[in-house]
Amino acid sequence: MPKTSPVTWCAMIGGYVRSGFSHKAVALFREMQGRGIQPDEITVILVLSACADLGALELVRWLGSYVERENIPKALPLCNALLDALAKCGDVDGAVALFERMHAKSIVSWTSVIDGLALHGRGNEAVRVFEMMKGAGVVPDGVAFISVLTACCHSGMVEEGRRYFDSMKSDFGIEPQIEHYGCMVDLFSRVGMVERALEFVRTMPMEPNPVIWRMLIGACRVHGRLELGERIAKNLLDKDPTHDSTYVVLSNLYALRRQWQKKWETRRAMSERGIRKVPGCSSVELNGEIYEFIAGDESQLKDSDEEDKEDALHWHSEKLAVAFVLLNTPPGTRIRIVKNLRVCGDCHAAFKFIAKVYDREIVVRDRNRFHCFENGACSCKDFW
Repeated sequence: MPKTSPVTWCAMIGGYVRSGFSHKAVALFREMQGRGIQPDEITVILVLSACADLGALELVRWLGSYVERENIPKALPLCNALLDALAKCGDVDGAVALFERMHAKSIVSWTSVIDGLALHGRGNEAVRVFEMMKGAGVVPDGVAFISVLTACCHSGMVEEGRRYFDSMKSDFGIEPQIEHYGCMVDLFSRVGMVERALEFVRTMPMEPNPVIWRMLIGACRVHGRLELGERIAKNLLDKDPTHDSTYVVLSNLYALRRQWQKKWETRRAMSERGIRKVPGCSSVELNGEIYEFIAGDESQLKDSDEEDKEDALHWHSEKLAVAFVLLNTPPGTRIRIVKNLRVCGDCHAAFKFIAKVYDREIVVRDRNRFHCFENGACSCKDFW
């Protein structure tokens, strides 16, 4: 196009954000800045959304300063976008501070803070904010209940979670949806109440989706109910033989039972159907740039000997990311990593060790929550 206006740039950035191409949205925004074109409020909101997806905290903070410097009107949608981005990029304290400074607050504002605290495992604080919201006369909706139930889930708060779930219908007339049932199944599963979780699934008024069944399988793996987990996984594969996650969890169950032949057969069935495991991907933000690391392909390992398996763990994407930052930053620099999958137990243990040996704080946002590793311990207290 011979001429481009701020509206054109906004439309392109919005298209990238809605299509899930957050990297391209940020790159286009930087090009826009390089050409001296000032973004409007909508463009800033879109870029903040992309940053929240990428975990680009440096850029989020720069955008916050840019809004102040350029006197861009801080309407409620912009404040909410900045609040959400800060929380999802790991600065939940900054998000709370912004929330407290906001004169006008919507239910989106309250929910963003609750969700941010939930992601960081600060369940008691999330519950306190939820109660403050009700006290302020803001009626919670279904999304707000998902946030507070997630907070209870990540902090193992069974009684509180049960109370809020029951409160949805009895106090607010909200019919729980499958996402709310999923939160409760996840909560029971995480604390080891596998039979209670299974009973809860059986009494659901709707058909459980594969995500809920995989939660149960994961609980069976963690809490030693391997035969039950195998039965559930096989039933799920009979219903839907196309999803990679089910093959992976079944394969992991066989590995725990040291049934290498069955593990290999599961991987072979996956391969014969042309199903590939979603590769682990981790990203870090360094000096204003986003660097991505992809896990090595370990899919052919799995009936190999223990030495081979141990070697494969060295190539997990989050370990590559940590090594990169250690090599390229001065001592004491905080390390922030965003991963697309749940961090594995081996990497979790490794990060505790690395944080202690190198005297670094390592913050990892995985698919479920934030982990803050410091002095040989993790903020999740090994509960994830």
